[in-house]
Amino acid sequence: MSMESHIAELQRRHAALDREIHDALAHPSVDEVQMTELKRKKLALKEQIERLKAPMSVH
Repeated sequence: MSMESHIAELQRRHAALDREIHDALAHPSVDEVQMTELKRKKLALKEQIERLKAPMSVH
């Protein structure tokens, strides 16, 4: 898998988590523990994407 396709896959997963968080917030009975976990996963993906992109912008 190329670096670009790997980043694209991570971005796709990040967007899917964003939609899942948005959908969960629309329900009055949102589980705070689950919400925290989803946000943690989303942040971890964002950080991983940024780390992978950083060397690419140096060249």
